[in-house]
Formats: sequence, structure tokens, C-alpha cells
Amino acid sequence: MHKIVFEEEKYLTDKGKRNINILEVLRRYGPISRPDISSKVGMNVVTISHYIDDFIKYNFVYEKELDISEGGRRPVLLDLNAKAAYAIGVGLNLMNMVGILVDLKGNIITKTQIERPKASVRDITECIVGITGEILKRSRDYMDKIRGIGIGIAGLVNKKDNSIHWPEKLDDNYTYASVNIPLKDLMEKEFNLPTVIENDATAACFGEKWLSLDSQIENVIYMFSGVGCGIIINGEIYTGANGCAGETAIHNYKDSNLFNCSFGNPCFLKRWDLDLGIVSDVKKRISSGQHKEDADKILELADKGPESLDLNAVFMAHLKKNPMAREVLDAAAKRLGIKIAYLVNLLNPQIVVIGGGLEEAGEEFLDKVTKVVKEWTFREISEDLKIIYSQLRENAVAQGAASLVMRQLFAHL
Repeated sequence: MHKIVFEEEKYLTDKGKRNINILEVLRRYGPISRPDISSKVGMNVVTISHYIDDFIKYNFVYEKELDISEGGRRPVLLDLNAKAAYAIGVGLNLMNMVGILVDLKGNIITKTQIERPKASVRDITECIVGITGEILKRSRDYMDKIRGIGIGIAGLVNKKDNSIHWPEKLDDNYTYASVNIPLKDLMEKEFNLPTVIENDATAACFGEKWLSLDSQIENVIYMFSGVGCGIIINGEIYTGANGCAGETAIHNYKDSNLFNCSFGNPCFLKRWDLDLGIVSDVKKRISSGQHKEDADKILELADKGPESLDLNAVFMAHLKKNPMAREVLDAAAKRLGIKIAYLVNLLNPQIVVIGGGLEEAGEEFLDKVTKVVKEWTFREISEDLKIIYSQLRENAVAQGAASLVMRQLFAHL
């Protein structure tokens, strides 16, 4: 098998794109006959057979039991060999970092996770290396078939030079330093496996499209919290000219005072904390001394006392009908809904997926976001729009990153 060199979609050969289309049909619909593959891909059966012969040679596809005949010779069914190759995926969400090993069909073979590390370049990088090493240690039986590593990470992923510009927060005024991390080179040197690096929201968006959404859905926005989004347009990942598309905030530290608004603090176009500012909002309300009974009940849910108050505690309080938690999450849902409404009017997707950890907030939060989006968008645009929580949940970024490896593997057979 050829060594994989990861490339952007626009650089793939026509053969590579056809490989992906045929193998994707096999992954989704197998066991399936050659004529049915031909119908779904839009290529003649003879051409399909040439490709299938190559896939069988590489042991990626195998022939199965015969289908029921409608007259004449019974067609041979084909299926993807899930055990032919494996990939590692690593991803961050609001709560934790997840590492997985998946097979060729995207099934999780092994998984490990740790609490989300502190948001510094060194901590994040060390944890990515550590969790990848742990997955490899657990995967000794699969080592000779692991074809690559996929990583979904926050920040701007520049596809021109494979650099990552990590937005490390320096103070409470949303002043960031853009730190260049040569993560791809580091990972490939450390583990001797080809590595693909993608923005977390983009990786999660692709994971949902590849593994959980109907194949007919071709226009998707994945909201990773409210900080960034993944975008799929006409079935293809959209990352822009340099690979950095999907940032949903604008910021100019020199003129920040000119961009204040009365609602939301900050308003829906300004930079937000990753958790939509939910935890800081709760802490402010607690420190004000008002509604002490509600505050005490929220603090009881923090694992290690008031200092450890986190998003999970707020979500649990909300599910327990705590009035303070509900008020905070209602405000956050409205802010997020307005931001999504702007993107819906701009991009007109078929579906908006909300993930990154926000899916733990419960159905009431989702209903509120949906209501706000419908109120703030043109009816013609949002009439058939679906807004759902991530089906892959905490695994979305890691599964998406691993799926990007598999997609490249398909392309280079």
C-alpha cells in the first residue's frame, strides 16, 4: 500500500475522489451489489468493477453472500472490510479530551479520555501526545494496520504551512497571543505515523456528516459552543482560502470600546468564553449574594467546592430545575440562537448541529435556541431547517478527526 500523504480536498485527483465516493457507498450501504453502487455513484458498472478489483486486491473490500435474484444470475454483494485499516483520533471538547482508535467503518475499538487540560499551548500539546501514546499502547494488536492520526484542535489551522495559531488568553479582557505550534511535525516525528490536523469544529462537523447524518444532507453548520463553527457546503468541507474559515467572532483590541452592546455582554459577534460565559455568569450571580438558596444548591454540585464550579455543575442544576441555572442558560441560549440565526441567514444550511459539550444542557436549552433562531431568521430560510444536538456527543471531534484520516486513506488506495 502506498504511503499516505494527507491533502486538502481541492488537491485530490479525480481517481482519489472516485475512490472516496465508491468506498463511502460501501461503508454506508454495504453489503451492496455492483449495479447498486453504480446507481448511487453515477458511474457505469464496468468502471465500478475496475475500482472494486483494486479495492479487493488491497483487502479493503470483500465479496459476500449472494443477493436474491430478480431473474438471471444473482449479483455478488460487496462490503467494506472494517478490519483492513485503523486510525487514531484525538479531540477536545468543553469537558474533556478524547482519544480513540477506530476501524475502517468508524466503529470505536478503544477509547480513553481525560479532563480537559488548562488552555495553554504546553498543556494541550503534552496531553495530545500523551493520549495518543496511551491509545497506541492499548492497540498493540492493531499496530501494523494503523494508518494515521487525526487531531481536532482549537485555533486557526493554516493549511498552507500546517501551522496552528493557538488563541491563548492572557487576561480577562480577551487579549490573545497567537502562538505557532508545529504540531503535525511533532506528532509525525514522535509516532512515525502520517498526521492530519484540523480545527475542532471542522473535524466535528465532518464526523457528523460522515458517521451520523443522512447522506442526502449536504449543507451543515456545526456549532462548537459559540466560539467557532464547522461548515459543509454542497457536501464538501469549507475551510476557506487558508483553511481558517469558521471563526464566528471579530475582535480589535485597539477599538474594543467601540464595540459594546447592551445585551449579552459580550454581544453575539464579540469573542466569548468557550462555555458561552455561562460559568462566569453564575459566579457573578453567586457573588452578588442574591438568591442564596439557588446559589447554594448549585455549589453543592461542584465536586471540590465553589472554586471548582464548572459547566457540568450548572447543567446538572438546570436539569434539577434550579431557577438561577435556568435563567443563566436561557440567556446563553438566546445569545447562541442569535449567532446561529446570523449564520443560517448567511449560509442557508439544511441542518445545524450543536455540540462541543453543550448537548449536556438538555432539551430545554435546545428548544430555546431553536425558538430564537426561528424568530431571528427569514422564514423562507429556516422553514425546513433542523437544529439538533450532536449525535456523536463527546466523541465528535475525535471521530471526525479519525474519519478524515480514513477519507484520505480511501483517496490514496
